[in-house]
Amino acid sequence: MDMKTDDSGSWELPQELRMLRDTIRRFMQEEVKPVEDRLPHDAYTPEAPELEALQRKARALGLWCFETPAEHGGAGLSLLAQCVAAEETAKCRMGAYIAGCGAFGFDPPNVIWKGTPEQQRFARADVEAGTKAFVAISEPSGGSDPGRAIQTRAERKGDRYVINGSKIWISGAGQAKWGIVFARVGDVKGRGGITSFVVDKSRPGISLSKIPVIRSYSPYEVHFTDYEVPVEDRLGEEGKGFAFAEEWLIHARPPYAAATIGIAQAALEIAIDWARQRQTFGGHLADKQAIQWMIADSEVELRAARLLVYQAAWNADMGRDIKVDASIAKVFGTETAGRVVDRCIQILGGMGVAQELPLERWYREMRIKRIGEGPSEVHRMVIARDLLGARRNAG
Repeated sequence: MDMKTDDSGSWELPQELRMLRDTIRRFMQEEVKPVEDRLPHDAYTPEAPELEALQRKARALGLWCFETPAEHGGAGLSLLAQCVAAEETAKCRMGAYIAGCGAFGFDPPNVIWKGTPEQQRFARADVEAGTKAFVAISEPSGGSDPGRAIQTRAERKGDRYVINGSKIWISGAGQAKWGIVFARVGDVKGRGGITSFVVDKSRPGISLSKIPVIRSYSPYEVHFTDYEVPVEDRLGEEGKGFAFAEEWLIHARPPYAAATIGIAQAALEIAIDWARQRQTFGGHLADKQAIQWMIADSEVELRAARLLVYQAAWNADMGRDIKVDASIAKVFGTETAGRVVDRCIQILGGMGVAQELPLERWYREMRIKRIGEGPSEVHRMVIARDLLGARRNAG
């Protein structure tokens, strides 16, 4: 899919992506926002039947499970299209974690579609029901380098594996019926010893504990005690699980960053409207140079962040390796969004932290986004290693 310029030389998205963006934007304003306005400030999805009604309307428009291939019931969007969608669907109070308050369903982890038809039964059920799965990589011993940090073990015993260990900071584990878990098999150290498994929460040997955090949507610690998983639910070959983890993580980062940009853009629009109408010291807030510069800096940074995200996604759609591009987009996108939301709160003053508006909630969400999907420092390390290694090899 080509990005192009119009007759004036201005860059723009392809027409089909502009249509997708505009359709989602209208749906958010006309369908999601009226429902969200009736929810408590820290709610993350409406209750049935309101959620079911939203999901029916979204399905009718083809706005369902954006990443999931069309043959499995989803929209089958390209990564660039997923980023466009993520930016618009994030423009609600819970948008950083629950797109459109759950109206658009939840994509199963993309690597499940590389599994067997029998393994995919869980994912197909989620797509049909609009429910969520989980992915368990991070552990209490550290999650920034899963190739080394994973200590959870899976021991082969006949026709099954027995899993023991704990995972931490696992989003969606409480609501999900199944997930993908990465564990170490055998004595191979590093990435080569990691295998992935499809786990069914209804089996014995798995327990959860909620971890209270600064957002209302809590992650979980997931404990495995002699948890047995049939060999046929091993996802891929033994010792090849890290490639699945890396694929899931890398291709999730551009939409992850795009969602934060959408929230920051919505915050900026609130701040602009406030500055235009707020009277202070004998004039409008918008006439103050300090306010003008905060607004201008925010717009500049958001445009730059959006282009970095689009570039990473477009390169992925072209079949290119985006490990570094995704790290750049994730760092700059999430850090920019955090700065913009902070500035917008400053512009609104006391109203910025009042629960009458979503800004204080977005502020809490944006703080987490600099840690989730790999902290900024780890992504800077990825970028630096690539640059330094490339220069050393070139020399």
